Parts: sequence; structure tokens; C-alpha cells
Amino acid sequence: MIELGEIQKLEVKRNTSIGMFLNTKDSRRDEEDVLLPKKEIPEGIKVGDEIEVFIYKDSQDRFISTTKKPKLTLGEIAPLQVVDITKIGAFLDWGLEKDLFLPFKEQSVKLEKGREYLIGLYIDKSDRLCGTMKIRDFLRNDSPYKENDWAKGTIYSINDEFGAFVAVDNKYEGLIPKKELIGVYVEGEVVDVRIARVKEDGKLDLSLKDKAYMEIEGDAEKILSKTIKNGGILLLNDYSSPQEIRRELNMSKSAFKKAVGRLLKEGKIEFVENGIKVK
Repeated sequence: MIELGEIQKLEVKRNTSIGMFLNTKDSRRDEEDVLLPKKEIPEGIKVGDEIEVFIYKDSQDRFISTTKKPKLTLGEIAPLQVVDITKIGAFLDWGLEKDLFLPFKEQSVKLEKGREYLIGLYIDKSDRLCGTMKIRDFLRNDSPYKENDWAKGTIYSINDEFGAFVAVDNKYEGLIPKKELIGVYVEGEVVDVRIARVKEDGKLDLSLKDKAYMEIEGDAEKILSKTIKNGGILLLNDYSSPQEIRRELNMSKSAFKKAVGRLLKEGKIEFVENGIKVK
């Protein structure tokens, strides 16, 4: 059976003036063959040979094959560039002569011509190949990553309540929680992410910060909280012994110095005699 939107190996059934007609090796006579246009035929191919092609539809809605490899196949996701925007939808470059149609109802943000967006390929109700920006159902939860691994991801949706939804490697589902989303980000942006947690269902919690940054941030919060509880002053500084710091804060002297440096840089504390003070 010839599969729309898939790369398949098909057999050359006959050769004509407009191209070769292909079908599966075990096809029946009543099954309609698909055309491989003459300009697409590789040199030396003859009737009976097998050839790998991608199946899509031409401008007259007929099945047609091509030896060109599209940037994505059915059920896959890939970043595609917008080449035209119309009242009914947009058209995307997916590596074939006929651009891929992205219906207006399948768009999740206002598009800009020339920009790339993460797109999934599906078959619509009219049995046509179309693109969609609603890609969550395309994403998998079986990534090979473990905690603290780094990966690349594309932000495909931003939610004011939850954070930024990310397609890690354009395959796996991940989320940068709202509290981690510091700065301005937009849909379609490619980001470096750290795997903060692999959840039981396989989904990934992500961070834009490295582990050391997170540890310093947590230690700084602990110091600030302890200082506030002590009336705004904490009698610890660079000259305090490691034992004193461990007893008061349950952290190493090295971690204490890094966190104090962070708080000083942020202007949240200042040095006083024998300690620090909340500003």
C-alpha cells in the first residue's frame, strides 16, 4: 500500500514519456500507481527496479512521488521557515517544490515571514498533508537523558502560569517552569537546557541554569533568611571558621563565601563588624 507522507521503497512498474509509475512490489492490478516525474528519475533506473521515494500530493490533489527528502515525514517535527503568509494560512519550506500548507487554525502565534517555527506533519480531514504548530501530541516521553545532562530544545509554547514548553531535540516533551524562566523568550527560540528532573511519566523538567548556579542561589537564600531571622545581622564572615559556618548554616565555608559574594553583588547585604547585615 502506498503511504501518504512516508518515505517508501517502491517498484518501477512502467516507463512513460512523463515519468515512471511506481507501486509496492506486491500491488494488485486494480491499485493505482503513483507517478515519479521524468526529471526526478535517477540515471540507470529501469522497470522492475526498486527506488526510495517520498509520497505527497500535487497541486491537483493527486498522489505523486519524489526522490527528494523532505525536512520531515508524517508524525515528525522539524523547524520550517515561513515563505508566505495568506488570509487562509501560511506556506512553509519543507524541502520540496510544493510548499507545505500551515492552516490558520493550526497556528499558535502570529507568524513572521522568514522565521522558522517548529512544525508537525499530519493528514487533515480532506486527506491532505498539512503542518501544525500544535505539536504536543507529536512529542515522546522516552528520552535517553538523565538528571543534569544538557541538551538543545525549541520553545514551542509559553504559558503565563506554567512556563515554557520545550521540544527537547525536537522529539521529547519538556518544561521550563515559570520560576526558571528568567528573561524574555519567544516561541521558536532554540535554547540550551539542563535536565533538572526526569519525571515518572518520562516528561522532562528543564532548567536554563547549571547546577552550580542553582546551588549558589539556594545557599544565598538560606543565608538571607537566617540573617533576617537574627534581626538583620549574622555574625559570620570570611574570617569565621568552617566549624562556625557549618554549625550556623549547615554549609561549607567555600559555599558560604560564594553565596555571600552573590548577595553582595545583588546589593542585598553589606559587611559590618564581624558579620553581614541586610540592606
